[in-house]
Amino acid sequence: MSIDAALFDLDDTLYPYPPCKVAGTEAAFEAARELGYDLDRAGFESLYRAGRREVKREVPGTAASHERFLYFKRGLELHAETARPGDAKALGEAFWDAYLAEMTCYPKVEETLADLRNRGIDVGIVTNLTTRIQLAKLERLGLADGIDLLLTSEETGREKPGSVMFTLPLARLDRRASETVMVGDNVDADVVGANAVGLETVLFDPRGEVDGALEGDRKPDHRIDAFDELLEVIR
Repeated sequence: MSIDAALFDLDDTLYPYPPCKVAGTEAAFEAARELGYDLDRAGFESLYRAGRREVKREVPGTAASHERFLYFKRGLELHAETARPGDAKALGEAFWDAYLAEMTCYPKVEETLADLRNRGIDVGIVTNLTTRIQLAKLERLGLADGIDLLLTSEETGREKPGSVMFTLPLARLDRRASETVMVGDNVDADVVGANAVGLETVLFDPRGEVDGALEGDRKPDHRIDAFDELLEVIR
């Protein structure tokens, strides 16, 4: 297909998410212990889940609903009577420092993005979550200088699959939907949202975890399990 712009999800598309979350959670647990919280691993996980659940309930469908500082703040408020205001900041910083340190691109990400730009194809990142941490992730991965656009849900007030998360990048890059491909790992956020506005869609499934029927608006135009396979899709 002839493409002039390629939009990418960030988390678990350009790098593997699970090991980063594990590293971040472990660091936050150790930070809580150092601050004097008498929590075992199960207790800390319960605190984290409770905070996450409350944040998702209180600010659903927003960039803030993914923010670990808020998860720890609400979790400490709910589960620790001795919680101090600065402790959530310490846990959040420990989480993100370890998370970022663990980050590494999926194989062939850098080469593939460079190849696309060398062909004159615009490269954009379209991602949920807050702008500051997503910028830090791109810098950590060494990709910050190799993209033409970053758009976060914090900027739009809407999460993928909301249409503005796809139409606004098109407007900023001055590209049409028929000229653009969306690549992501999440069927409901990336494929459904992009299909709805007429983008070509590529489901990236490196661990083979997406199963079940992908039909109707959930069906991607292409499916790949290695990042550089994208170069066979975009010619």
